[in-house]
Amino acid sequence: MIYEKVIKRILDFLIALFVLVVFSPLYVILIILVRVKLGSPVIFSQERPGKNGKIFRLYKFRSMTDKRDENGELLPDEERLPKFGRIFRATSLDELPEFINILKGDMSLVGPRPLLVKYLPWYSEEEAHRHDVRPGLTGLAQVNGRNTVGWEDRFGYDVEYVRNCSFLMDLKIVGKTIGMVLKRSGVQSGAEMSTIDFDIYRKQQLENKDK
Repeated sequence: MIYEKVIKRILDFLIALFVLVVFSPLYVILIILVRVKLGSPVIFSQERPGKNGKIFRLYKFRSMTDKRDENGELLPDEERLPKFGRIFRATSLDELPEFINILKGDMSLVGPRPLLVKYLPWYSEEEAHRHDVRPGLTGLAQVNGRNTVGWEDRFGYDVEYVRNCSFLMDLKIVGKTIGMVLKRSGVQSGAEMSTIDFDIYRKQQLENKDK
């Protein structure tokens, strides 16, 4: 399809460039706030799988502190997530640096969210199709529950998007995403997913199947 192969990438590039230029003052303000409230580095980066499983480095504003226990070990996420970090996540402002990933071509504005590299060996053949397209800043799963939807449903939405990607679908997803962000719906203050890690979930599935 010409939209998915050509037009979508052009739109992604132009939108990302527009956001980075027009909202550059906002980026500066957020950089200062994060530095004052949470410390440095201001940008959190992590390797994630992109299209065809190719690894790239995803960028976000940090939302947690580096608080540690008496043994020097990092405290649980919830204890390192202050009020400022919760608001940051609830408004999705922490994800603004991902427009750099979109500009570079690592990501798209709409697509399956890029998850952890350690999950790659645990996808079924069907679920792995989520990597047939560039991962997105938002996606079909996000507008159908965001981080409150379970793994099975989430991957179902991802594959559905891959198979039915169109300009109209992307437009609807972007519109719904804006509405959700404004209402702060489907957001939790803890980790990115409210369920257990996918690799642990899949291991438990396999163990139960063998019983």
